[in-house]
Amino acid sequence: QVQLVESGGGLVQPGGSLRLSCAASGSIFSINVMGWWRRAPGKQRELVATITRTGCTNYADSVWGRFTISRDNAKNTVYLQMNSLKPEDTAVYYCGVIDDKPRAYWGQGTQVTVSS
Repeated sequence: QVQLVESGGGLVQPGGSLRLSCAASGSIFSINVMGWWRRAPGKQRELVATITRTGCTNYADSVWGRFTISRDNAKNTVYLQMNSLKPEDTAVYYCGVIDDKPRAYWGQGTQVTVSS
């Protein structure tokens, strides 16, 4: 079985920063893509950012310039540095990985709340 463990969520004021981490473990084929998705209240899950094995990144327009995704391939860990947070960033953030089968795996999510 595969486990993805997220950490780093919490409550922050507008303009603040948070750093999310996700470590993957278990029986996983070679990971091609790692990333973050989020689900805000009343909305569907949306892509936040992804990063490939070679370091190619992709960001949602809503977070471009504010969020930075990175990964440590040796540790099967992905990070999301979130700066200049806005209330509309409030959501449950999910770590996801896609291996070369391809199969997708999801973490349980971590709550990020941006409020004054």
